[in-house]
Amino acid sequence: MAAKILAMQANPSTPEGKTRRLRSAVLWFFALSALSVFAQELPMKIRLHVNSDIATATLVDNATTRDFVALLPLTITLVDFAKVERIGDLPRKLSTVGAPIGMDPVAGDITYYAPWNNLTIFAGDNVYADGLVRMGKVATGLAALQRSGPLKVRIERIQD
Repeated sequence: MAAKILAMQANPSTPEGKTRRLRSAVLWFFALSALSVFAQELPMKIRLHVNSDIATATLVDNATTRDFVALLPLTITLVDFAKVERIGDLPRKLSTVGAPIGMDPVAGDITYYAPWNNLTIFAGDNVYADGLVRMGKVATGLAALQRSGPLKVRIERIQD
């Protein structure tokens, strides 16, 4: 009996075989569509307007970054913290689903500091800190973000 059912499903001329082929085609369509959208999103880039200067950054793909991008465009004031950090309050908490516990930041890292709900851009290297989630890296214009603050920064997504 089982052999007969398998033979009907494998035969493309039977209704069961046609249903199976259609189901496979639909699954492939959605899988390829999802991959296409994902590929178009990466790498995601942002532009940071710092007074009259411009910095650019490339973002990583994680839940925190996607949540951050949903806030853009965003104007934020960054202040100096611990000499090597520029921090600013975000309008709401970001998702940290799947995020590591912390990280060792280096100059140019763009991070989310979950305990304080801060966007943090590192002007210099720092030590490991719990609660930091990497969102990206400044590619150009880091010097503009290394100046003493407060810095008014407008952040927008670069549309290719």
